Amino acid sequence: MKITKLRQPKEGWDGMKENISSDVVSGFFVFLLALPLSMGIAQASDFLPIYGLITAMIGGIIVSFFAGSHLTIKGPAAGLIVIVATAVAEFGGGIIGWQLTLGVIVAAGILQILFGILRLGVLSDFFPLSVVHGMLAAIGIIIISKQIHGIVGQNPLTDEGKPILEPMELILAIPNSFSKPDIRAMIIGIISLGIVLGWPMIKNNFVKKIPAPLIMLSIVIPLSFAIGLNEILDDSGNPKFYVNFGTGLLDILGISVSFHGITQTALFIKHTIMFALVGSLESLLTVKAIDMLDPFKRKSNTNKDLIALGIGNIFSGIFGGLPMISEVARSSANVSYGAKTRWANFFHGFIMLIFLLLAVYFSDLIPKPALSAMLIGVGIKLAHPKQFFHILQIGKDQVLTFLVTVIITLLSDLLIGIFAGIVFKLTIHLINGAPIRSLFKAPASVSFTDDEYLVTIEKAAVFSNFLGIKNKLEEIPSGMKVTIDLTHTKLVDTSVMSNIEHFMQDYRAAGGIVNIIGLDNHIPFTSHPLSGRKKQK
Repeated sequence: MKITKLRQPKEGWDGMKENISSDVVSGFFVFLLALPLSMGIAQASDFLPIYGLITAMIGGIIVSFFAGSHLTIKGPAAGLIVIVATAVAEFGGGIIGWQLTLGVIVAAGILQILFGILRLGVLSDFFPLSVVHGMLAAIGIIIISKQIHGIVGQNPLTDEGKPILEPMELILAIPNSFSKPDIRAMIIGIISLGIVLGWPMIKNNFVKKIPAPLIMLSIVIPLSFAIGLNEILDDSGNPKFYVNFGTGLLDILGISVSFHGITQTALFIKHTIMFALVGSLESLLTVKAIDMLDPFKRKSNTNKDLIALGIGNIFSGIFGGLPMISEVARSSANVSYGAKTRWANFFHGFIMLIFLLLAVYFSDLIPKPALSAMLIGVGIKLAHPKQFFHILQIGKDQVLTFLVTVIITLLSDLLIGIFAGIVFKLTIHLINGAPIRSLFKAPASVSFTDDEYLVTIEKAAVFSNFLGIKNKLEEIPSGMKVTIDLTHTKLVDTSVMSNIEHFMQDYRAAGGIVNIIGLDNHIPFTSHPLSGRKKQK
């Protein structure tokens, strides 16, 4: 069967002229999706909602000119809500907490540029898949634990009257919030959640392309006024359950990051590393996923994309915005809406700018319970039980690592959770016979005989030494015959099996031939094709 290769879209200004119709349409639909999401993410991060839109605008208009990926959408992400809100709180909250968090965002952007310059775009290949899934699931649980109170109009407080921030305490406070709901707020919250969760189940492909948040807002905004939600006021006389959007864009321009009062150096460094590390990892994983969805099978320049991300975060921090990443939901939608080039990301940001200039005050009509419901939908996607069962199919060691990452993250923070998951995974590898010396250095060699490249890997092929293996594979010219020999390995883990599978797909798509040998004497941990496997003694 002959495979027809699609003609690659042009780049730069020629690409814009060639694909302007498809990219504008996709950019517009992504804008409709990004509008409520960006506001909700900002609100949950203890930023004014307008700064979520400013972040999305910068991620489109500025970052698209530097990006190394073709179809990803840059903007604020639910995956960073936890660390942003924690940073604002730990810096003292209020204006000072917000300003110092902006300083962290700028510093993290500089660090991400350094990541790109040092060619750390391969960073995502170091982290075991179970730890990454555990990190995302923990983020989802934390988002749900915070927002579930909002759908019934509650904001759980400590005995001192301060908002509860710790995930486990928020989870334990759920029964109390549901025992005394605000009925009108709960009506809006429950209806909103039903629409957000139910809309994707509709079978009609045309209807499914309409963003669920847009449908939800078009229903609950007039409904909230009909039931009198706007009549409930806070202590300041403002509507209690409506978004305090902030000011207009023209009043925002010219804001500068304040580094005044940074006395907690260790705290500043901790959050800078966390913003840069988690944001970069999520972005790189998104870029990898969207490359697989790209109908033109283009490969992104991950190092260039990290630099672009850093530039975007510097601008975002300077103008009061949130940290941005390559966001997976909006990027996936961008592909499904028919985007051809990175100009779709630009148009999504440009349309966001027009909205900020002309229609900014309409957003004050949005009920807070609706945004809480929308974010719960995002959290459920991140922490969906199907992720657990999928990992269980791959192996019990994967599930244990996943659970360790989730539990430690919920009890401490993301950095400690990720570190604990990695250490736990390395411990399992040692128990399964991986030599200590091979954990971080893969004994891999490449030879060329009889028109064939032979890649020989010895001792162990695991997540922590895969970067060395990947470097060997990338040295091989395209269009050749390649054999990967794992005969002499004692252990091959799931992350390496997955990465080798991706290499095989990409190399074969480029006209090459790849075969794997030497696994006949290895016992897989489960029947899943990507399961790790251990050599028989």
